[in-house]
Amino acid sequence: MNDEQDPPARATPAQMRAIARRLILPHVFIVAAGVAASLWFVLYVMNGHRGKEAALQSAQCQVSTVLAQKLAPLARGELAALAIRAHPKPMENLAFEHDGAPTDLAAFKGRTILLNFWATWCAPCRQEMPGLDRLQGLAGNESFSVVAVNMDTARLDRPKKFLQDTGVKNLGFYADPKGEALQALQQAGKLVGLPTTLLIGPDGCEIGALAGPAAWDGADAQALIRAAAGK
Repeated sequence: MNDEQDPPARATPAQMRAIARRLILPHVFIVAAGVAASLWFVLYVMNGHRGKEAALQSAQCQVSTVLAQKLAPLARGELAALAIRAHPKPMENLAFEHDGAPTDLAAFKGRTILLNFWATWCAPCRQEMPGLDRLQGLAGNESFSVVAVNMDTARLDRPKKFLQDTGVKNLGFYADPKGEALQALQQAGKLVGLPTTLLIGPDGCEIGALAGPAAWDGADAQALIRAAAGK
């Protein structure tokens, strides 16, 4: 009788790989599940924050949202390039000057404004300035104003002469000589070139935007502005 025991058989490479899979794969799945859960939680929090932000913006811009729905069919003809927002958003509180005194966009809250940005070196600005001036003369009142902001930051004697040369009589003199409004608009992606015009509701929310000149004293513009001002 042989009391000696046979040595244990060595596992084959295939068996070793199978054992490794049994040991490693559960840990991989656990880690992957943890990563997925963390990612889901981050997305959940982000979406919740976005939802709250959207709800807050919607509450702030109720008046402009109603106006946008009313004005969308009127952005036609000479104002076909005016992009009306389906969901208006609060505008940045831009800082600029009025006749040399500091002011900002919040000073116009409670009225609809056509916020235009122009410069003396801008040929299309010269083209549309008389129309903006006539629109202010025709429609300007306690509920609507054209606010044309000059964006020159050098040779600051030129803007007023520009307005005189173009026959402006009704527009106030608004300017951004320090470039503060310019920087804020560029960072927000709302100003690529001049002229640029934004339609702002009485709640301070952006209803629409137009890049380039337009016939602001034409029949299409007057009809849209009358509706925007509640006339």
